[in-house]
This record gives sequence, structure tokens and C-alpha cells, in this order.
Amino acid sequence: MNDSESRVPGAAAAPEDRPIIGITSYLEQAQTGVWDVRASFLPAVYMDAVTDVGGTVVVLPPQPVSAAAARAIVATLDGLVLSGGADVDPARYGAAPHERTGAPRTDRDAFEAALIEAAIEAELPLLGICRGAQMLNVELGGTLVQHLPDLVGDERYQAGAGVFTEIEVEVDAGSRIAELYGDDPRANAHLYHHQAIAEVGEGLTVTSRTADGVIESIELPSLPFGVAVQWHPEENTADRRLFRGLVEAARTHRTSRKEDA
Repeated sequence: MNDSESRVPGAAAAPEDRPIIGITSYLEQAQTGVWDVRASFLPAVYMDAVTDVGGTVVVLPPQPVSAAAARAIVATLDGLVLSGGADVDPARYGAAPHERTGAPRTDRDAFEAALIEAAIEAELPLLGICRGAQMLNVELGGTLVQHLPDLVGDERYQAGAGVFTEIEVEVDAGSRIAELYGDDPRANAHLYHHQAIAEVGEGLTVTSRTADGVIESIELPSLPFGVAVQWHPEENTADRRLFRGLVEAARTHRTSRKEDA
């Protein structure tokens, strides 16, 4: 599939007609010019993946938030992307940290957990990516494998040095992703995860696994669009099917809110 085939009608729509998609971001030490400061950081590939298919991006940095504040944020959005990043704090699923688990980012964990709860309550279209899939699973009571090489024997899922491992993933028939993929239920998946979903959270459905049994996608059927993948679809500029599905669902959600107002 080429890039033009994966774009949605309306990608060149007027700004007021483009659904607003919030994307969670990182807080990292960053350098620009003479400055070396902590800053909100999000790779442009996430933003490009949304704008390519007709969405407008709002970046959501980790910040202190109450349940009410999370609801207020969600009320301004038509869709939500939970981006990749650092390991989820094992304390959130009742585990001690593995020696290879990264230092906890409790600020981001708490912020995204509140957004997930508010998004589910509002039936907001949601796409989780890598860490985002893990956060969704943990927030719904699931657990994680903290270091996949302990199970599979090597580093095939995260080669390191920023190099993605590319494999073909086939999603289950009847899944939301399969509906988006149509006649070809396969994805060229860019992998970069040393952790994975273990016990599946309440209400979630597993929709793909690798040949060695690692879960690569889950869905939340209670949402009109609740999809989360362990791979990085934003890295594949030739295949925007997941982002197209999110933006289409966001457009429907936006219309529905206006009708109910």
C-alpha cells in the first residue's frame, strides 16, 4: 500500500473540519540553542501520521491532573493517541522492578492513567502505541512482562540503538484492526519493546500474537474505536490504516457530540 492510498478523504479539509487528536508526550532533558532544559518532547512521526490522514494534533505533556481535569481535557478532544516511551512503573501492577526495567516516570503514568479513565468514560476514540498499549492494559488491571529476553532468549523485540525490528503481524479475523485492514489482515510491524503484555486487563481482547506468543495488539470493544498495538505504526509512512481508522472514528465522535449538544 502506498502513502496516497492510505490517506482519507478530507485530509486537505479546512482546519475547522479536522478532528482534534491529542497525543501524549514525554518530559525529557532537551537541548536547543543555548538551552538545556526539561521539555515536552514528541517525535514528529506521531504528528505526521495524524495530520497525513486529516487530523489536527494537540500535544499533551505529563502534568499534575485530577479526574475532573482529565475529563475537561478529554472533552476538548475528538480522539486520543497514547504514545510510546519509557517503561510503566511496575508498582502500578503490583510488581517489584526487574533489573532491566527503566526508572519510573510516575508523572507520566499518573497523567495517562487519568486520561485513559476519562477517555473510556467519554467513549473517546483511542489508539495506544507500544507503551500506550501497556498503559491501557495496566490501567484495566493487567500486568506486564518486564523483560522479554527472559522469555524468548534474545533481544529480537528491541535490537537497541534506535533500530526497529520489522516483522509481519497478522491480526485476528473479526477484530477492529482486521476491519480497517480489509482483505489483507497483515501489518509490517516496526518493533521496539523489551516489555510486553502478560495478564490481559479487564474488558480487553487480544487480537494478534507473534509466532512465539507475544501479544502485539489488544482492543477494547466497549469503545467505538479502542485499539492498542505493541508495534510503532507511526514509523511506517506507507501504511496509515490505523491512524486513518482513528481519525475517521474521531470525526464521527465529533459529529455525535455536536448533535447531542
